[in-house]
Amino acid sequence: MLVLRCSLARTSWCFVSFRHKHSSRWPRQKVKSPLRAKRFSRTKMFHKKAIYNFVGKKVAATKKPVKPRVVEKQIGGDKNGGKRYVLVQKRPAVYPTQDRIRKRPAKQVFKSHVRSLRPSITPGTVLILLAGAHKGKRVVFLKQLDSGLLLVTGPFGINACPLRRISQRYVIGTQTKIDVSGVKLPETLNDKYFKRQKQKRAKKEEGDIFQNKKEEYKVSEQRKADQKAVDKQVLESIRKHPDRKVLLAYLSAMFGLRSSQFPHRLQF
Repeated sequence: MLVLRCSLARTSWCFVSFRHKHSSRWPRQKVKSPLRAKRFSRTKMFHKKAIYNFVGKKVAATKKPVKPRVVEKQIGGDKNGGKRYVLVQKRPAVYPTQDRIRKRPAKQVFKSHVRSLRPSITPGTVLILLAGAHKGKRVVFLKQLDSGLLLVTGPFGINACPLRRISQRYVIGTQTKIDVSGVKLPETLNDKYFKRQKQKRAKKEEGDIFQNKKEEYKVSEQRKADQKAVDKQVLESIRKHPDRKVLLAYLSAMFGLRSSQFPHRLQF
């Protein structure tokens, strides 16, 4: 309790109470020094911890019934002793020389993993790329592939981002949506479609060590045709949007942070 003086027309006393929230830094029984007295007395802690609820209460320990290991068996005959103790569970007569081969659980291969997708990412969502050669660009999400990667496109005519795959860890989902329900994607657009083909090395021959140069990657004609077909449908969906002019400028602009801007405080 803290007493403050209020400067009003008439001088009066104001009583203001402050309560501190419980924190791990300030325990109930705070002791600054072991030589000093504790903050609360033993009686006060008795009520604070509600120890009175447990005083005088005794719970009987439950004992599990113990199964007997041996049983008494009566045996006939004058010279046999009349009784013997026999094991309830007989020991095995034959012991294996090697341990049994236990069945191991089947390996969880990558293709059998369950794919998940963030609820904020749906087909037609505008995403911001955070990694790769096209980081900072805004792209349109089309679908999720079997590997769990996201299939996105720029479109290429707006921000020069082609059809490509990216993990959902490296994107930011925005609230901007485009209706891509009418976009029909080719069936060939899968993980195998984006896989690079490795060429086999030719056998080394004399004089050919420095003559063979590494071939650069060239875009195939099929990939160019698929890019044009998909981008044409996506651009039609963008033109149907009520804010198409703003949306085109939004997709073509690069994303970046200025000084004193933090991504966790921004609303996308």
